[in-house]
Amino acid sequence: MKKTISIMVPCYNEEENVPLMYDALTNLFDNELNDYNYEILFIDNKSLDKTRDQIRKICEKDKNVKAIFNAKNFGQFKSPYYALLNTTGDCTVSIAADFQEPVEIIPKFVKEWEDGNKIICGIKNKSKESKLKFGLRALGYKLIRNFSDVQTIDQFTGFGLYDRAFMDVLRELGDPEPYFRGIVAELGFEPKMVYYTQAERKHGKTSNNIMTLLDAGMVGVTSYTKKQFHLATLFGFFIAVLSFLGALVYLILKLCMWDSFNAGIAPLIIGMFFLGGIQIFLISFIGEYIVSINKRVMNRPLVVEEERLNFKEKKEN
Repeated sequence: MKKTISIMVPCYNEEENVPLMYDALTNLFDNELNDYNYEILFIDNKSLDKTRDQIRKICEKDKNVKAIFNAKNFGQFKSPYYALLNTTGDCTVSIAADFQEPVEIIPKFVKEWEDGNKIICGIKNKSKESKLKFGLRALGYKLIRNFSDVQTIDQFTGFGLYDRAFMDVLRELGDPEPYFRGIVAELGFEPKMVYYTQAERKHGKTSNNIMTLLDAGMVGVTSYTKKQFHLATLFGFFIAVLSFLGALVYLILKLCMWDSFNAGIAPLIIGMFFLGGIQIFLISFIGEYIVSINKRVMNRPLVVEEERLNFKEKKEN
């Protein structure tokens, strides 16, 4: 009996890329992967173009293709994670619709899977995107890794193959604010790394900007790091000791040179602004954690569906 490979493709404004992605994936299963059945699941995160029209056409002609249309845009983490939970194959491959992640590397993922690896991670070792953006991503991964108690995976976006055993772990997790990249590193089996060069987008314009990158970084920070609070404690203690010593020096100088020593208010103003800036910075971190805790306590659904296509029955959220 043939095994089934699920392919999960998250979409947002990908009307030109969706048909090409479908053709590229089905071509794989007609050739290199013809020993496997396939299931392709497109999840559309409330696109503003004709992405859904393209997906509908594909679903009409190929019943092995499924679709979930979100009622609104639920962000870059929740939507693809929710789609992963709705796949049914013996393994699941996650790949972006914009062709920055190479379709042709999927057979290599499958070979590693057949060799016994439960998780195969696609790792960007080179990129054709702007050097600034690639460098900022690399810096973000490095910061999260250095502050995290979990050994996170650098240059890993979620592109990879995941065995059904790991998918079952995800379904039992029940995390309303999932950071998939961290979950793979923390809860997954030992991952096998497969390296690739990230291509430029084939069509369309990326929705990522400095704010979405910052949001992604903060989700990673609040989910998997706490060392900054240890550093803040040490820094606060250091400032307190330094302030005490400074006050002691000023007291001694004033007692020894009562009439001639005049420090003025400059040290007071400088110290006030310095400590005020540090407090604002640390309070913002605490605020991020509070927001993260609040989202988890509310336990809202990952996604609210507007419509699903080619599923045998409606899945309740």
